[in-house]
Amino acid sequence: MSSEEETATTVEQLKGSEILLNGLIAEGVDTIFGYPGGAIMPIYDALYDYQDRLKHILVRHEQGATHAAQGYARTSGKVGVVFATSGPGATNLITGLADAQIDSTPMVCITGQVFAHLLGTDAFQETDVINITTPVTKWNYQVTDASEIAEVLAKAFHIAKTGRPGPVLIDITKNAQIQLTAYHGYKKCNHIRSYRPTPIVRNSYIEQAAALINEAKKPFILFGQGVLLGNAEQEFKAFVEKTGIPAAWTILGAGAIPTDHPLNVGMLGMHGNYGPNVLTNECDVLIAIGMRFDDRVTGRLDKYAKQAKVIHLDIDPAEIDKNVKAHVPVWGDCKETLPLLTALVKENKHEEWLAKFNNYSKEEFAQCIDAEINPQSGELTMGEVINQLNQLTNGDAIIVTDVGQHQMVACRYAKFNHTRSNITSGGLGTMGFALPAAIGAKFGAPEKTVVAVIGDGGFQMTLQELGTIMQSGIDVKIMILNNQFLGMVRQWQELFHDRRYSFVDITSPDFVALAKSYYIDGKKISERAELKDALKTMLDHKGSYLLEVMVTKENNVFPMVPQGCSVSEIRLK
Repeated sequence: MSSEEETATTVEQLKGSEILLNGLIAEGVDTIFGYPGGAIMPIYDALYDYQDRLKHILVRHEQGATHAAQGYARTSGKVGVVFATSGPGATNLITGLADAQIDSTPMVCITGQVFAHLLGTDAFQETDVINITTPVTKWNYQVTDASEIAEVLAKAFHIAKTGRPGPVLIDITKNAQIQLTAYHGYKKCNHIRSYRPTPIVRNSYIEQAAALINEAKKPFILFGQGVLLGNAEQEFKAFVEKTGIPAAWTILGAGAIPTDHPLNVGMLGMHGNYGPNVLTNECDVLIAIGMRFDDRVTGRLDKYAKQAKVIHLDIDPAEIDKNVKAHVPVWGDCKETLPLLTALVKENKHEEWLAKFNNYSKEEFAQCIDAEINPQSGELTMGEVINQLNQLTNGDAIIVTDVGQHQMVACRYAKFNHTRSNITSGGLGTMGFALPAAIGAKFGAPEKTVVAVIGDGGFQMTLQELGTIMQSGIDVKIMILNNQFLGMVRQWQELFHDRRYSFVDITSPDFVALAKSYYIDGKKISERAELKDALKTMLDHKGSYLLEVMVTKENNVFPMVPQGCSVSEIRLK
């Protein structure tokens, strides 16, 4: 036997589907959210033999798989993984991909595709998933030969989790899944020639930023999810505490430092706290860390912080100067840049400046918050429900919210003592996000209590995922705040459209009976006297539980920065 023949006989031959699963294991994947179908069937057939190493969660809709993968990624810090078939299976991923893209969530989606020789023939369940998903993925690629799978998968994970994270999609034709090819092992990717995930840190900008901060009389920190994504919570806390600068958060940045930290002055944005919004237009140095100046944070850009010198720390150079001009751009991972900056800034306290935030906070409490969280009569409010939940969880639960009034109320009033505890759809604002995301969040942090706070409208968009809870046995607490309206739309129609309530009065099923049909216990309450015991029952229950809380119908979320207004024009009522 020749040496070439001998070598050929010793190289392991594996199907493309097996190479894929071996690669996932090598990347540390333990959980997959998916739904089988014809074009991805060979991968599912191979998965049958990998059940001892890979846990597969059968969702009830592919959109649910993407949101579950997002929840998993956000609580675990790992890459979420999704399986779906071709055609409608793949197109059902689009909303979740778009959500993950705008919220910088690392995710790898594997879709099956028709045989390579059928591409472009309008074959059964053939869709051009690559062109469809290009705008909503960080990278995508179509595999037509099994020999490509290992290298492409390694690139996918590297791209998804490095730099500014995001979703990646790999479309694998059926022939590549069943094809035998030489397998030389799986090698993780740590470099791609055309891809630079982390910018080179320029020390001159660090020095300029430190000089501005040291001279500032009224500095103000805005922090976002970049702190969490960079695992830089400790570095951020050290910077805040050394400088003594008041710090406010975007909804995705919540939890980077505890809610009750004395320098945490609250939430930014349209329904954020009074002081952080008003004083944005009074600060002399604005330090943005891992946030992108979204329109819901800035209000009118031509009236936003024009008096301030802006320092912007971000890993994505595309965000620098995109919305707000930075006087000092600090490119790089904040895990690296914050310690460099902290070393150069002076230890300081800005007591008079911090007192202004506290004074605005007292005014907001008196005019807005007190009546919302401590009502003495009338129907239940969303705020008092969240406040009571805080007292029972001590700020240690993971809170997963959908989109709407309940989302803003939960973000405003929930206490977060720990990082990665506030899971919500930020940039895309996806109704239906919370229920599947809570499932994924619990798989990502099984030791934590996970509470999904959902409106009556959003719940009905993905309620089929109750089936996923039933089959998987996952323990998720579901709290529906039912105001019998599409509440946020109704609020805008009341305030800006002369109370012309156009198609926002939504009728709902018996949610408790629905949950019980999925073998999930539940209860419905409407009285204040029932609230504490009902919440305690939900939290103490072994297994998933659904609590429906009837809240007042026409309550508005304040403060509010009306669209088209400056942040300093925020309304308290």
